[in-house]
Amino acid sequence: MQVLTTAINEVKLIIPRVYEDERGYFFESWQQQRFADMIAPVTFVQDNQSLSKKGTLRGLHWQEEHPQDKLISVLSGAIFDVAVDIRPESPTYGKWVGETLSAENHRQLFIPKGFAHGFYVLSETAIVSYKCSDFYHPESERSIRWDDPNLAIEWPIKGPPLLSAKDALAAPFKVR
Repeated sequence: MQVLTTAINEVKLIIPRVYEDERGYFFESWQQQRFADMIAPVTFVQDNQSLSKKGTLRGLHWQEEHPQDKLISVLSGAIFDVAVDIRPESPTYGKWVGETLSAENHRQLFIPKGFAHGFYVLSETAIVSYKCSDFYHPESERSIRWDDPNLAIEWPIKGPPLLSAKDALAAPFKVR
């Protein structure tokens, strides 16, 4: 696999080596030792999967008391995936990175603890899979408004996104 550093050093774009032939393709989507050697020693304890329609925006979410490292993959369709640095002591606090992940490009995004995460669905539908390093803890889940002007995320959105009630009521980003 190839690991690329994004505009925020701790967020990594992973490009797996894909073996294709007339039957289809094969690639390793997760290999613990290689991941530890090339990115970070992480133990994932939970896998999540979501199916979303075109125009859906999920996020920006994180867990305060039970922070999670996440490895994001797309099994079907395409998304614009975003990580926002919410670590107050960080020099990149309030900065974001976004990458297009798809079933076609097989790219993955590693988002470490201390980042809010969200994505926007570009295809008719998308199935997103994400590995998490801690269990879901609803009491500590937090959200930031996807369209907060202090973040100025350049979402590739045409028209109003489909939001959950929780995301529509998310709090603004806290500027230092």
